[in-house]
Amino acid sequence: MGRADAETDHLPEKMKPPDGGWGWIVLLGCFVITGFSYAFPKAVSVYFKELMYDFHVGYSDTAWISSIMLAMLYGTGPACSILVNQFGCRPVMLVGGLLASSGMILASFTTNIIELYLTAGMLTGLGMSLNFQPSLIMLGSYFDKRRPLANGLAAAGSPVFLSALSPLGQVLLEKFGWRGGFLIMGGLLLNCCTCGAVMRPLEVSMKKKEKVQDKYEAKEMLPMGGRAEEIISTMESTKKSKKAKKKKHKKKKKLLDFSIFKNRGFVIYAIAKFIMVLGLFVPPILLVNYAKDTGVPDKDAAFLLSVIGFIDIFARPSCGMFAGLKWVRPHVTYLFSFAMLFNGLTDIFSAKASTYTSLIIFCIFFGISYGMVGALQFEVLMAIIGSQKFSSAIGLVLLIEAFGVLIGPPSAGLLVDALKKYDVIFYLAGSEVVLSSLFLAIVSYCCLNRGKKRTSQPEQPPPGGGGSETEEAESDIQEADDHLGDNHYLPHNAGGDAANHLTENRNADGAGRPDAEGTVMIPGSCHVDQIVERDSF
Repeated sequence: MGRADAETDHLPEKMKPPDGGWGWIVLLGCFVITGFSYAFPKAVSVYFKELMYDFHVGYSDTAWISSIMLAMLYGTGPACSILVNQFGCRPVMLVGGLLASSGMILASFTTNIIELYLTAGMLTGLGMSLNFQPSLIMLGSYFDKRRPLANGLAAAGSPVFLSALSPLGQVLLEKFGWRGGFLIMGGLLLNCCTCGAVMRPLEVSMKKKEKVQDKYEAKEMLPMGGRAEEIISTMESTKKSKKAKKKKHKKKKKLLDFSIFKNRGFVIYAIAKFIMVLGLFVPPILLVNYAKDTGVPDKDAAFLLSVIGFIDIFARPSCGMFAGLKWVRPHVTYLFSFAMLFNGLTDIFSAKASTYTSLIIFCIFFGISYGMVGALQFEVLMAIIGSQKFSSAIGLVLLIEAFGVLIGPPSAGLLVDALKKYDVIFYLAGSEVVLSSLFLAIVSYCCLNRGKKRTSQPEQPPPGGGGSETEEAESDIQEADDHLGDNHYLPHNAGGDAANHLTENRNADGAGRPDAEGTVMIPGSCHVDQIVERDSF
């Protein structure tokens, strides 16, 4: 077999997350995408009064624009997962950026509210969905040990962009009207394509090629006897069997992996998130109207959201750094549960707030707890399900959340219209968030810990996520090293001389390389696989 054939007889290896390098550029792109995805549906609300005047509709009619955007962002999760699994993150994000931009541009030419629903609502919402999920998937592939910090920094894009887009929208409305504002906002959304362009896949490891090179150097150095030929033949048959297994595994890859529902941790997480979103978004949506009804001036009432956004900017990265601590990360699920409990109790204790000072205090605590929830929600999902199935998991979770988003805020609005009391809404929303917190913590502790004692399943880590993927890879390496001793051994002279000769060649060709990546001096009784396959690890 020639060397050209040998170099093609290998498969790509999974790249270890670099936890830095180009990953910081990916983090910046994820920061921008998260900001647009969460802040844009809220920022377009500054145009609602002009839309009501031009199209002769009510506030509830215009509010559906933001609701449709969010529904598309959450509800198209499975479809986005299928596209990512089929085509990859970068192409999907480029198409998503074009769709989001074209939706707002077309909306600037609409003549009725239905056309706005189809363009600014559905088309822009779909485009943002095709950007949001792949950006989180890429972030998880580039970060492992620093992943909690990366998630916290990326999540900070939401309050930062909300603080910037709302005033910008007001300026554009005054200068160019709502049509000109929509057109310019559509141009801004083209930045999503730039963010998608930087989401390059991790490069394939070159260690396989080095291993093949070493194999043929070993074959040249070994005596051409029956023993050496037998060893080389054994090595080649082992490689072919591994290649066949990998090909078989690759063919079984699913566009949307529903097997994640067999993971009890994922099921518990999905149920808790559904209960949480029923009440999580209700207070900030009703806060401004509640403040106005209590006699707070309009400008001061609008400033309350700015307070939440300002606190949220610092709360998310700070919580991400705290969650990344060694003694905290194994228990990140319970930290997430505490964040939800904190948020729910804030709603309940602030239900009777009637002065502007008390509302400011509520916004401070709500901003802290809301930021903690935003920083931890996807980190917990990554820890539970792992990066391999995260693309399917996040799509299904967002679909489940979509039902909660469509049920929660509209139901709260109906209750306000019927009861004319906001305190009942705050009590109800806070109770739902508290319930989700208690459910996640108690059921995770009881069910998952009991299952962990019965059996250990690699695809179902403990509720806190356990160790990182780097630690799992190191354990696989140790198992492979232990397995090497079960095969044939080289004679003392042949194995020792060949190993020493290979070491001299590697030192001459690769000076300055770390010892862990090169072939080392091996005793004469060492197995040949240890000589020729050292670089694969």
